[in-house]
Amino acid sequence: MSNDIFVWVEQFSGHPTAASWEAAGLARRLADELGSDVTACVFGGQGIEPLAQEAISYGADRVLLAEDATLADFRVEPQAALLAKVVREAEPAVVLIGATFRGRELGPALAVELDTGCIADCTALEFEDGQLVATRPIYAGKLLSRCVIPERRPQIFTTRVRAFPKPEPDSSRSGEVTRVEPVLAEDEIPSKVTGFKETKGGVSLTDAAIIVSGGRGVGGPEGYEPLRELAQVLGAALGASRAAVDAGWIPYEHQVGQTGKTVSPDLYIACGISGAIQHQAGMRTSKVIVAINKDPEAPIFKLAHYGIVNDLFKVVPALTEAFKEKLG
Repeated sequence: MSNDIFVWVEQFSGHPTAASWEAAGLARRLADELGSDVTACVFGGQGIEPLAQEAISYGADRVLLAEDATLADFRVEPQAALLAKVVREAEPAVVLIGATFRGRELGPALAVELDTGCIADCTALEFEDGQLVATRPIYAGKLLSRCVIPERRPQIFTTRVRAFPKPEPDSSRSGEVTRVEPVLAEDEIPSKVTGFKETKGGVSLTDAAIIVSGGRGVGGPEGYEPLRELAQVLGAALGASRAAVDAGWIPYEHQVGQTGKTVSPDLYIACGISGAIQHQAGMRTSKVIVAINKDPEAPIFKLAHYGIVNDLFKVVPALTEAFKEKLG
């Protein structure tokens, strides 16, 4: 057994997620406290070798690299099988996985393979008396729970996107790259990827530093146009409440909340959103929340850092013009 930290690097077509480098930065900090090393697991199709050096620049001491057609598109079965194999061989203390859609599927699957515990959606990880203590939101984000995984190794944690700082890459770092082979052959993998459906381009909600979000108060599909203009000026992502999505005003991919995406931007501008607890569950950890609503009793104002009680169709265009002037 070792005190090393493993981190899984998620990628799509050779492009890594920011959540992976956030997890890598956390792994580096924890490893430094333990006096141990960080191992990055980079699994995918052909052509992902450059990610190995990138992982080293983000804090890894060594990289386990697998390039195979069975790993090209994410499927939990081959990823979990290979990750379980290398973890059994190395016996690290901790495995970190970004809590993206893929990571949330992989973390529990790996825990089952290794007969260990997995704490999901962590917003903080700290050592206390030699024990790694995780903090995670519960009850739709109303409370924070502090959890441990007793008497199990490795300890698996999925880390909430944008809850941990992304480190600055250091291209001068060097490390060891070891190639590993997949565990499952194609005919042993029950799931198949038949294709991908493209969505309209824009800033990813989960990665966005700023989100402009609209709810029932926008009144219809056309009500999102001033929000889109403000988002464009700010370089922000466009979000929505479940009510707006259920009404068919905007596609589900924009939904923030308990049944949508969980986000943690630096700035969240809620326009015409009442602030139901299900919506708050998806955006409560935003660093600054600005609420715009005509109803002064809207629950969103209890959560907001700044509130504007007024018609969003007056306030949003005014904000857009002000930001255009400030941002040039």
